[in-house]
Amino acid sequence: MIGYPEAPRAWWLTRGMARISGVNLPRAVVEGWLQRDELEHLIIRCAACGRGAECERWLVRSGPAHAMPDFCPNKAGIEALG
Repeated sequence: MIGYPEAPRAWWLTRGMARISGVNLPRAVVEGWLQRDELEHLIIRCAACGRGAECERWLVRSGPAHAMPDFCPNKAGIEALG
């Protein structure tokens, strides 16, 4: 299983945002669409973002959203995988 025990919140938020775009990050790594170091950069970028609480609230209420919010620093990278 792919995960980030050193940054569990950032992993959860990044993975949640990816799901909104129809991207399964662990599968993307296993199938070779995304390199492990690229995934690590997404997690690091998320952990450094100061909008974690806003992101969490957005994920909780997004329901069947079809696009990530513009404030997400990983929006372009994740949506490119979709």
